[in-house]
Amino acid sequence: MRDKPLAAAAERLRRKPGRPRKAQDGHVPGTSSAGSRISGGSPGGALAVTAGAPLPPRLLDLRATAAYLGVSCWTVRDLEAAGTLRRVRVPLPGNGELRKLLFDRADLDALVEAWKEGV
Repeated sequence: MRDKPLAAAAERLRRKPGRPRKAQDGHVPGTSSAGSRISGGSPGGALAVTAGAPLPPRLLDLRATAAYLGVSCWTVRDLEAAGTLRRVRVPLPGNGELRKLLFDRADLDALVEAWKEGV
């Protein structure tokens, strides 16, 4: 007896959606091998990768800055427009600059310290 013409398609639709995953060999995608180091230097180097400890970003976008300061995105925009908070301007080829608002974490910490001293 012949299989129904859509039996294979019906079987595929019963599985989980998306591409099937490759067999797990213990490697976590998006990470380097266990013995690799960023700097390629000694294991105790300043840039040595430590397992499970991601490097926090130095530059924060608008949302991350607002969350870091505990204020709204509009407050961060107002502080930047008033000159209280300085954004990092990333130059692009052709005399342009990145439009994304980026703020330095060190500047945010200094601003919070200044606010604490002013109170």
